Amino acid sequence: MGVGFSKKRKHESVNNASPDSSPPPKLTYKQPRTKHPLPPPQFPQLPKPIQNLHKGPILGKPYVDINTMYEIKRELGRGTFGITYLCVEKATGREYACKSIPREKMDNNPTEVMILQHLSGQHNIVELKAAYEDRKKVHLVMELCSGGELFHRIVAKGKYSEREAATIMRQILNVVHVCHFMGVMHRDIRPENFLFATNQQNAALKLADFGSSVFIHQGKVYKDIVGNEYFVAPEVLKRSYGKEIDVWNAGVILYTLLSGVTPFSADTDKGMVDATLRGKLDMDSEPWPSISDAAKDLVRKMLTYDPKERITASGALEYPWLKEAAEASDKSPESAVLIRMKQFKTMNNMKKLALKVIAESLSEEESKGLKHMFNNMDTDRSGAITFEELKSGLSTLGSPLSESEIRQLMDAADINKNGTIDYCEFITATMDRYKLEKEGNLFEAFQYFDKDNNGYVTRDELRQAITEYQMGNEAAIDEILEDVDPDIDGRISYQDFVTMMRSKC
Repeated sequence: MGVGFSKKRKHESVNNASPDSSPPPKLTYKQPRTKHPLPPPQFPQLPKPIQNLHKGPILGKPYVDINTMYEIKRELGRGTFGITYLCVEKATGREYACKSIPREKMDNNPTEVMILQHLSGQHNIVELKAAYEDRKKVHLVMELCSGGELFHRIVAKGKYSEREAATIMRQILNVVHVCHFMGVMHRDIRPENFLFATNQQNAALKLADFGSSVFIHQGKVYKDIVGNEYFVAPEVLKRSYGKEIDVWNAGVILYTLLSGVTPFSADTDKGMVDATLRGKLDMDSEPWPSISDAAKDLVRKMLTYDPKERITASGALEYPWLKEAAEASDKSPESAVLIRMKQFKTMNNMKKLALKVIAESLSEEESKGLKHMFNNMDTDRSGAITFEELKSGLSTLGSPLSESEIRQLMDAADINKNGTIDYCEFITATMDRYKLEKEGNLFEAFQYFDKDNNGYVTRDELRQAITEYQMGNEAAIDEILEDVDPDIDGRISYQDFVTMMRSKC
């Protein structure tokens, strides 16, 4: 029966640059069915040119004709929510994948876009370059992965050796752990949604397609049916589940990698549901007698029927078999959280204060993932992150640093210099760059400095702002003006300010 999947397969949304010379195997997967609150944003009155732009209901940004910037090439794949195309950026000639989603399929809910933005910069997750909206569709321009799906490699290869399976599984579990730490439940972890960055045998895996994903609400019980019948966790079928379903999905992948077949299968939908609800694992048939007890033990822990007893992604990553069998890289990639904190450390004080103003105005919806990250760091629930908590949190994300490096990050994020990082300071230092694309956010931050509302920030206004937080002296002000004031006229225009805020440093 091959790899244990059924004989038909509906097309899924993929990001796959390799045209197949022959059709892929026909396999059917069921499509998915359908403590520190921030104040709501009080946006200032915007300039008339900004007010008059027609904005889309999904992204809240002006409409854009994507064809003016990208040449849309061949179709790469299609799924429940949209079609993915190969596209070429006209200005640079670089290739990307563009997922085009009809607006009505997003139900005026930009969750997939917000999640991709929130996770931006994280290794093993397909990177979102930009998001655009026109009057009919939302277009997500993403990193192009040319190595194809993990699904196709499993079909071609059959079962994997323990070392090969562990190497793949370590990447899968790492991305599940990071998603959970950053407050995201994927809800559709399966081989089709993992893409290889290149055609190389040891290419990095990238998780894609966050169309079923949600931000995690602490204590919420999820009830909607999601995922695929071969991978769905039993608690999803019972309509009462949480983030533990992602680990079950990953456990099904591990079982398949080691044995060449999926653990639960039947000829009918009802049979599949019944098999999953029984949750009985076959570890007696070939090739299981020749597979190590340690590998089988991890499979059992990941496919534990009771989600409360199931191993977590972080726990699985520490499991001895996975650590010993996986081909360890020389250096683990840095987490998105660490990358953002390092970038924040190098920013000038004006930009740091502007980011704080933006952080204070974020809506609850915009700060969901950030709040979850903060709570994961603030282990004693004191409302502030200590040095030891920051050290532990970064270590959990696979970012080992020296104490002096952590101290530097701590000092940069601790804007009020009280020795800890409060909630607002944390999201100031770790928010994704896409928050800076919103004109309203930038204009409100500019107004914080422009006290007389004349359209410019003067030296005196800059001094007043950074003195309030004891963030610099005259030399620091000179440095800011030198960096941000290209006209050398001693004042910073709104456009100068926007350019500074959207720069990487």
